[in-house]
Amino acid sequence: MKCERNDLAVIILAAGLGTRMKSDRAKVLHEIIGRPMIWYVIETAKKVASNSIVVVIGHQAEKVREVISRSADVKYALQEKQLGTGHAVLCAMRYISEKIKKIVILCGDVPLLSSDTIYHLIENHDKFNCDLSILGVEMENPKGYGRILFAEEQQVSGIVEEADATDEQKKINKVNTGIYCVNKIFLEESVKKIKTNNAQEEFYLTDIIKIGHEAGKDIRILIMNDPEEFIGINTSEDLKRVEEIMMRRPM
Repeated sequence: MKCERNDLAVIILAAGLGTRMKSDRAKVLHEIIGRPMIWYVIETAKKVASNSIVVVIGHQAEKVREVISRSADVKYALQEKQLGTGHAVLCAMRYISEKIKKIVILCGDVPLLSSDTIYHLIENHDKFNCDLSILGVEMENPKGYGRILFAEEQQVSGIVEEADATDEQKKINKVNTGIYCVNKIFLEESVKKIKTNNAQEEFYLTDIIKIGHEAGKDIRILIMNDPEEFIGINTSEDLKRVEEIMMRRPM
């Protein structure tokens, strides 16, 4: 088993309500095999950075905090208004220790992600000495996901969300999983430059890719080949599908 790194922190985005779940319960508290989905994400994060985990909470913040605290010792960043993923990360940055050099960003509604995949992302990030590494996956049907835009020599120039994509861009089958490894200094600088000029009028974290590309930063993508591992839970149907997959996994 690989040990966690002292120069690495993990931010988990878990502030959303999840209106498509058709429930008044915060999305990350919906259960899979008797445990809230956020539990699986935190257990994975603990294998990578057990002492440096920040969870961004918002909807039903105190209930989410209570549930997480039963099994994990983490820091909490309150996102009082859900203004987008970029704003969520900005809320978390004040809780990141000065000793941290790199930050892995995870989504609280992607419980099938393995620690081995995160290690692979970190190792690839270190190998190329990147400023930002994106975990991507190829999908036959990429509808609903942000599409990866490439520049030359495997460099990524941006990510376009479904709502903002052109018909041509929607044909791209390499998509963003929402999982990143980012150098702390670059993240601190770039997240403050995000604007809300998009269809949702939110601060998209994905905008740091374009910001970094325009500044000449080294931005790369690691493409994985198992779309199931990156299923994000947005509906009760997604929840059922993930539970079925998890029950098939070896214990």
